Amino acid sequence: MTSFKQAALTKIFGHKYAIDAQRLGDDAVLAWSNLGYWTHANLDYSRACQQLAEQLAQAVQLKAQDRVLDLGCGQGASLWYWLQQYHVQRLSAVDVQAACIERIQQYLPQVSSYCHSFAKLQQLAWADSFDVVMCIDAAYHSDLNELLSGISSVLVSGGRCGLHYLMWSERWQSCSEWQKQQYRYLLKAADVNWRHLMDQQQLEHCLQQQGFQEIQIQDYSEPVLQGFADYIAAQQTLPSYTLAQFKIAMTAKLCRKLYQDGRLRYVQLSAVKT
Repeated sequence: MTSFKQAALTKIFGHKYAIDAQRLGDDAVLAWSNLGYWTHANLDYSRACQQLAEQLAQAVQLKAQDRVLDLGCGQGASLWYWLQQYHVQRLSAVDVQAACIERIQQYLPQVSSYCHSFAKLQQLAWADSFDVVMCIDAAYHSDLNELLSGISSVLVSGGRCGLHYLMWSERWQSCSEWQKQQYRYLLKAADVNWRHLMDQQQLEHCLQQQGFQEIQIQDYSEPVLQGFADYIAAQQTLPSYTLAQFKIAMTAKLCRKLYQDGRLRYVQLSAVKT
């Protein structure tokens, strides 16, 4: 697609990763825009998003003195969270959405933020390396090998990384060719390339090949996929005819299907660079 066509579509429909956070329940200037980590039925959207961020922060043992890079930072809520809850002093961020970066630069000028593909970190001129690199609910849009290569290039030895990804379960191998083709189309609609996805053994090997150790893989399918789907299903007052709400509703339906089928798992990865 030409840049002109892409710009025209973005102007009409918004960026492909953009989400109407206000419709989800967060009307903050620096709003959350992830699937959330849902622990009980009456949890609100902002709190669920914070909990997903918190899961990642704990996995990488985030500390105030860390030099931190937040990939796919969206509208900036996670950056505000690291600043307020962890008192991180050296914080950088990357996102492909220009509008998000402009807002972050306006409201969080202390954060070094860049509008760029976070799968190609080597292309940016970094002043320093990082102790921690995190990516909340966005890494599965990228080739994991390419992403890890970029992360490794900016991470110090002994540095920690954490991200969320999708992983094939054992049930995937027993799928018929028709079922596999159905998943390929569903994932393509969500801007996920099925060829980039792996099973647990392949994920661990991928991380090891990129120079990571102390690998942890946690299955968050129930609190994330089912949790988000349940939350959207309970929002009976939201109109269903707008483009923004249609996008949210389709995301929720995909989450429901992925969880119920059990062939694809939503996982949190954390590791330490050798």
